[in-house]
Amino acid sequence: MDVKTVSPASPVTYSNSGTHAAPANLQEVETVPLPVVAVELPSAATPQPLKSARDIAYELAGEAVRYDPVAIAALYRNRPLQVWRRLLSVVWTFFSFAFSLWFDKKTGRSAANEKRRAARLREILSQLGPAFIKIGQALSTRPDLVPPLYLEELTTLQDQLPAFPNEVAYQFIQEELGAHPNEIYAEITADPIAAASLGQVYKGKLKTGETVAIKVQRPGLAENIGLDIYILRRVALWAQNNFKIIRSDLAGIMDELGERIYEEMDYTHEGQNAERFAELYGNLKDIYVPKIYWEYTRRRVLTMEWITGIKLTNLEAVKAQGIDAPYLIEVGVQCSLRQLLEHGFFHADPHPGNLLATPDGQLAYLDFGMMSEVKPYQRYGLLEAVVHLVNRDFEGLARDYVKLEFLTPDTDLTPIIPALAGVFNNALGASVAELNFKSITDELSAVMYEYPFRVPAYYALIIRSLVTLEGIAINVDPEFKVLSKAYPYVAKRLLSDPAPELRASLQDLLFKQGEFRWNRLENLLNNARESDDYDVSKILNQALEYLFSQRGDFIRDRIVAELVKNLDVLSSNAVANAKAVVGEWFGVKAVPVVSPTEQKNLEHIKRIWDILQSTPGFDGMKVLQLLPQLLVKPEVQNMGQKVVGGLAQRAVARLIREFLLASEPAALPPSAAYPKTSPQLSLPAAK
Repeated sequence: MDVKTVSPASPVTYSNSGTHAAPANLQEVETVPLPVVAVELPSAATPQPLKSARDIAYELAGEAVRYDPVAIAALYRNRPLQVWRRLLSVVWTFFSFAFSLWFDKKTGRSAANEKRRAARLREILSQLGPAFIKIGQALSTRPDLVPPLYLEELTTLQDQLPAFPNEVAYQFIQEELGAHPNEIYAEITADPIAAASLGQVYKGKLKTGETVAIKVQRPGLAENIGLDIYILRRVALWAQNNFKIIRSDLAGIMDELGERIYEEMDYTHEGQNAERFAELYGNLKDIYVPKIYWEYTRRRVLTMEWITGIKLTNLEAVKAQGIDAPYLIEVGVQCSLRQLLEHGFFHADPHPGNLLATPDGQLAYLDFGMMSEVKPYQRYGLLEAVVHLVNRDFEGLARDYVKLEFLTPDTDLTPIIPALAGVFNNALGASVAELNFKSITDELSAVMYEYPFRVPAYYALIIRSLVTLEGIAINVDPEFKVLSKAYPYVAKRLLSDPAPELRASLQDLLFKQGEFRWNRLENLLNNARESDDYDVSKILNQALEYLFSQRGDFIRDRIVAELVKNLDVLSSNAVANAKAVVGEWFGVKAVPVVSPTEQKNLEHIKRIWDILQSTPGFDGMKVLQLLPQLLVKPEVQNMGQKVVGGLAQRAVARLIREFLLASEPAALPPSAAYPKTSPQLSLPAAK
């Protein structure tokens, strides 16, 4: 294959990182320079596919900075003065702030100085840099933890931080894209319209007419974050080694946070995250994900579709636009459930600045730098834990904590089970729908301190994501209950997911000591139909497929037992009605036939059929069309034989009880000998 060198009139060289070196004077750039590149000229016999703009962006971005705790430790171990200077600066800053709060309390000026102190805390976090800004952003979503004045100040950390000079931002754009911004974009705002922890955003327009957001990274980011992460990690290790009460993997949590923040510093990685997020969740109702313009995206510059929208926490502006904020919060909850429990790829930083209500009533996600993943076994473990929680099966819940890596396999669960029962019986209250994530974490904290729990690193970002979303929801609607909105999705997954783990969980939910709990099935079906993507026809097909598989033996046996019981109830009802009519003719009084439990189960079955009929997508005729196919299955014929045999046995038993045993004068009264027998005919006394 031939190689030809293409050289432009004014070449721009590459640095080792793969980025363009900026000219000395940015204002002298008048044209878009092209780099010197080696171009492979393929022969006609071996045509090569053209590279996409995204592939080119990856190549030109070069090797991104990756989080490496060993390398960071080796770097700062040789810089003790820099480390101690930073550590003392941070400690002294917070000590001074804490002292001012203490002094205000002592002098009775806490209320008078609260607004000033809140502003000072925001300034401190802003000055300390990105790592501390992230902490402030997390606190800004917790109106149940942070006083209103502090909340108002911390909210500005989401996108109203001090900006860095335009000259630096323009230099980065030129180094990354090869030309001055005025040459690349048709329009660009004179100043940034928002500044966040890792970068600042300009509004611009492409020469093809699209309005875009241009995000440019802050200078010196890797070094500043690296030092803070190193210090926080050292403090975490010291705390783990010196305080036995701390069993969580604090260093692992810091590593997880560090890895996510370092990924945020590579905007090509963020662009890839955005496209993957759009592919997985962009088809959900009222979810919108902006487009990435790869021709204008590199490691330190990201160009994406401009989104016009309002923060969900800006309730007055949202209402003025006629947007239903509680509905959009519910949309966000449903999207988060699919992120955490279905695909496992989730947005780990959903603060209000990253969730916008669009004028047409959609929820737009922004900023895909901090993403994380939940592995399949963790996703199923979380769903199983929900089932065990609903069932009040705290032994099963304790085993779930082992699966989810909160407890080691050799942990003695005997004392932990009653402790969990105490926690969740208190937290659950009247119903699961009343539960919120804060109540879970608050109630669990004491148990986790007392017993050998270790919070795994992956879980920290999940909790951060859920607690942040719940904080936004509480701000919009103080009575909003996340689990009451989440349970329809959980019900749909339990009914539709063919995974063995969830089939076992469904069985645990529906059966107790061999008895089928019709009320649980009714509740599941009733909740599942509230889920937007619930396909009842698909679920019926999956249920039939599972039922007639080898794994469905137990279910088939239980269905036979329930069919025998309920068909017997129906026939007994029919006989009782006939006896009542005949009894009226001859003056015979009939005693009720069916026990209250059996009658209640029969009512559940009727309601379940009503639920199915009212579920969107259910077609009773299609169900009837399946019957001929089912009747020829050997399993169905075997079940039919068992049902007939069971009904015959019950009929014989009833005959013996009603006519043979009733005629024995020495026998005990029927109500004493057979508390669950069918009622007898009672003749009136002879006159």
